[in-house]
Amino acid sequence: MKITVNTDVCIGAAMCTGLSPQVFTLDEEGIVSLREANPPEELRARIEQAVGFCPVAAIKIQD
Repeated sequence: MKITVNTDVCIGAAMCTGLSPQVFTLDEEGIVSLREANPPEELRARIEQAVGFCPVAAIKIQD
């Protein structure tokens, strides 16, 4: 699993950081960045929730 983030559309809602702080963080400008681009499979459910809750669809999962 590989996670990608479109930082051009991120609005800093931070839903992802709350759902999966092991994978997502906010940079100094309040835009999402990845702690782990290739997280372990056991985090998939939380990452999928983060993808679903992102209001601008900035997060994608690639298998």
